[in-house]
Amino acid sequence: MVPWDQRLARRCVKVIASTSITPNQITLLTLTLAVAGAGLLATGDATHANWGAGIFVLARFMDHFDGELARLTGNTSRLGYYLDYTAGALSYCALFIGAGIGLRHGWLGGWALGLGFAAAAAAIIAMPLNMAIDSMAGTDSAVGYPSVAGFELEDGIYLVAPITWLGFLEAFLVLAGIGALAYLGWTAWTWLRARLR
Repeated sequence: MVPWDQRLARRCVKVIASTSITPNQITLLTLTLAVAGAGLLATGDATHANWGAGIFVLARFMDHFDGELARLTGNTSRLGYYLDYTAGALSYCALFIGAGIGLRHGWLGGWALGLGFAAAAAAIIAMPLNMAIDSMAGTDSAVGYPSVAGFELEDGIYLVAPITWLGFLEAFLVLAGIGALAYLGWTAWTWLRARLR
């Protein structure tokens, strides 16, 4: 089943399919938005964090636009594949580090930075493993995440905005630190299983 956010993205990109906008430009735009959102989280100001979380979620949703536009226009490329993976990993790194910096003066103290950097490291290490899984599957596109009823594992990141708006960003960072390491473990296990086949 095609995930719900990907279906919505497919409808959205039809508006820009006849323009000169390229999938790689969209990828770079989503990375820029994600880093800007993370920068707002890093300020430690609650209002900035609320805006930053919203911008980050918008960037992650728009991350589906590049692939959908590439498929719709027949403009897929190996560069786009690598660029998309790199932008995604860097986006998550920015989020985790930005949240860690912004929350370092809260009740987590120095643990906020540690959790942020641990989650960022897990995102970076998982990237080549995911690409290796794709390669073993014989595809130039992402194999995908576990999904249920049209929702993928990665869709949980959309919750960062309402969680932040409700004042639970510290709890999110703790869960993100644990979750990113668990995700890395799952990715490594999936890679290892694929290698042993």
